[in-house]
Amino acid sequence: MTTRKELPPITLSGIDFDRLERLVAAAADKFPQTVEFLEREMARAHVVPSDAAPSGVVAMDRQVEFRDNGNGQTRTVTLVYPDQADFAAGRISVLSPVGAALLGLSAGQSIDWQPPSGDGRSLTVLRVG
Repeated sequence: MTTRKELPPITLSGIDFDRLERLVAAAADKFPQTVEFLEREMARAHVVPSDAAPSGVVAMDRQVEFRDNGNGQTRTVTLVYPDQADFAAGRISVLSPVGAALLGLSAGQSIDWQPPSGDGRSLTVLRVG
């Protein structure tokens, strides 16, 4: 029997929450699994006024350095909306599995997520810039 890790607390600004709510409604048919995960994350998020959003939290258009806990590799990316995504430039969509997993986390927090390959993965946020 496996035990399920407790999910880390996450924080979203009100403006990000509102925009993401519209995005998931529009993208549900195209990205059903990621949208489902993102909706669960949004449902459990602590939503704060946009002017009170902490700077050390992964938010839209914010750079984040994270470690893949499976292989130890680190990567620095900027979390963006799908139309701004450019993997080669390090701009990942919030509708990608790793983008949805990063949203709302703070430095030091880890989360398990599932890529399209189906194998469970884990990441840890190292720095939010």
